[in-house]
Amino acid sequence: MTTLSGKTALVTGASRGIGRATALALAKAGAQVLVHYGRGAAEAEAVVKEIRASGGRAEALAADLEAPSAPRALAEQARAIVGDRLDVLVANAGVGKSATIEETTVADFDRLFAVNVRAPYFLVQQLLPILGEGSSVVLVSSLAAHASVGALSAYAATKGAIDTLVKHFAAELGGRGVRVNAVAPGVIETDMSSFTKSEGGREFTLGIQALKRLAQPDDVAGAVAFLASDEARWITGDTLRVDGGSKL
Repeated sequence: MTTLSGKTALVTGASRGIGRATALALAKAGAQVLVHYGRGAAEAEAVVKEIRASGGRAEALAADLEAPSAPRALAEQARAIVGDRLDVLVANAGVGKSATIEETTVADFDRLFAVNVRAPYFLVQQLLPILGEGSSVVLVSSLAAHASVGALSAYAATKGAIDTLVKHFAAELGGRGVRVNAVAPGVIETDMSSFTKSEGGREFTLGIQALKRLAQPDDVAGAVAFLASDEARWITGDTLRVDGGSKL
């Protein structure tokens, strides 16, 4: 059984979707959870309230990760709460954009890379003083990083960057005893994948999967909790596909 008793964790983008499910899963495993949000203050507070109602410890932290200064500000908030030790960082926050090459604007492209790549890169950098022996970093990649699934070229490029960063971060931070991995979800039934609410979207999703059901955020959260735990102590530099056998 995954246990994170006595551990501290920061989950970005934790007010909804996969981030919310992950925050709840880590708290259930015993971790104190810092619930980051960008704009969903009420949703983040609801996550905190749910964790506390179950006997866990949680705090909500706000930062707009599109801003260059956000990683430093978020790291400072986290350090003020957890002190000199962070055991788990889940860099889940992300934005998507479905657009053809012709439709993609420079502003779209820059926002995608700012939130999906620059923010987790520099958040890891700013948290290095409190990440140490036994700490685990989990980044969020995507099925789109290694398979063509719709008009997502710019978004997919950001997730390909995450897969690359995992290997470099793992190699560089291994000497500190810090593990770095990623999960690569397929299509998950969240607000970000609203097309699953249509009959055509459901048919497409089930058509590319070996397991024939719509995935839920909890399906990914369990994998993240595993990678964050000591049960995955000999796993680093890997991207774990959590996609129901999509595009095999």
